[in-house]
Amino acid sequence: MQVFTAQRWQAFLLLIVGLAWLWFSRSPAAANSTAITTAPHKGFLAPDFTLETTQGEAMTLAQLRGKPAIVNFWASWCPPCRAEMPTLQRLYEQRGAEFVLLGVNASSQDSLPKVYQLLAEQGITFPILLDVRGETVKAYQVLSLPTTFFIDRQGLIREVVVGGPLTETGLHTRLDALLGETP
Repeated sequence: MQVFTAQRWQAFLLLIVGLAWLWFSRSPAAANSTAITTAPHKGFLAPDFTLETTQGEAMTLAQLRGKPAIVNFWASWCPPCRAEMPTLQRLYEQRGAEFVLLGVNASSQDSLPKVYQLLAEQGITFPILLDVRGETVKAYQVLSLPTTFFIDRQGLIREVVVGGPLTETGLHTRLDALLGETP
């Protein structure tokens, strides 16, 4: 008759704990729990959203498919965001007919009077969307501002740039790449 040693008991206990973990992870309760998801990134479909513009109109990302899109998350208190707004505006003025440019303000973390003041001071005319509940920032898992998503005609994310300010050359290069893709 064989006697169990302390090492064998530890191995047996570890086996039991491992089997219990496997059983629990396959149970319906675990399947219904909140799953860990990855942040939207290159090659994935851009999460759809509907937000209100600063003019009070609803705008939905999916309705804009067919044209490449640049979606820029920003806030008025963010120095790099403020610095890149004129660059985005120039790109919009020069090439706005070729693509969609959306500035998504992280309004849940911002002061709306300051948002409107910044837009007026800098003469921003491209669409600015207000994420007052923070749902779009959360869906895109934006952790740093500014964050810019470059989205192709089919709604796939082609590039994500975290941080800024973006340069004019960099914006033109990325837009040219989006426009060069076949529809």
